[in-house]
Amino acid sequence: MENAAENLSSLYGQTLYLDKLFSYCPGCGHGIVTRLVAETIEAMGIREKTVSVVGIGCGGFSHHYLDIDAIEAMHGRSPSVATGFKLASPENFVFTYQGDGDMGAIGLADLLHAANKGVPITCLMINNTVFGMTGGQMSPTSLPGQVTATTQKGRDTRLHGYPILVPEMMRAMPGVKYLARESVADAAAIRRSGKSLRRAFECQEKNLGFAFVEFIVPCPTGLKKSVREAYDWCKNEMVSYFKPGVFKDETE
Repeated sequence: MENAAENLSSLYGQTLYLDKLFSYCPGCGHGIVTRLVAETIEAMGIREKTVSVVGIGCGGFSHHYLDIDAIEAMHGRSPSVATGFKLASPENFVFTYQGDGDMGAIGLADLLHAANKGVPITCLMINNTVFGMTGGQMSPTSLPGQVTATTQKGRDTRLHGYPILVPEMMRAMPGVKYLARESVADAAAIRRSGKSLRRAFECQEKNLGFAFVEFIVPCPTGLKKSVREAYDWCKNEMVSYFKPGVFKDETE
């Protein structure tokens, strides 16, 4: 019997998917975004020159399932590492893949400075509103009132502040050429996510400047919900606060 990788190869030709068991939990939105990344790289024919820079957390597993070169950066430092790599090897396609905790907390300064520099790299933030790998603690994007491992009575904005809106912070930066927020809440949202991802990758291929896409995804384990409940939460609660859309598109 053909294995999973061979089945995919028969559909897509020389595939970059690796035949490995996911370490993502059942229903994790990372699996969807990782698949979108793989499909976009294949569709653009940039596999041989692509380098992924991953952060610490569940997002750090993404490159385990793709047959591309990858760098594991220190916690939060992926944008800085990606910037340095791109400046040293401008012929490569370089993107970061990070969670909201890695990018929005310890890595926020690195992200904003990379965006402000305008170096043509692509940064992806997968936002599930918790620190998923370490037990579902409150992250910078946890919603007001959201119960987490460290906010048993819900996030109190008087004590903890408000969920951070990352792409909105970068709209005024002239070096940022593509800026979007998408979700994987349902099939239509996933299709829109694929389109934004392609635009963000094309922004780098055209050497225009910095590109960023935030993906709103569910974390059933961290949210302490069933898969169906987690996707309903993503569609009804998360997307209500983190409104999807393209904030900036200067790729034409």
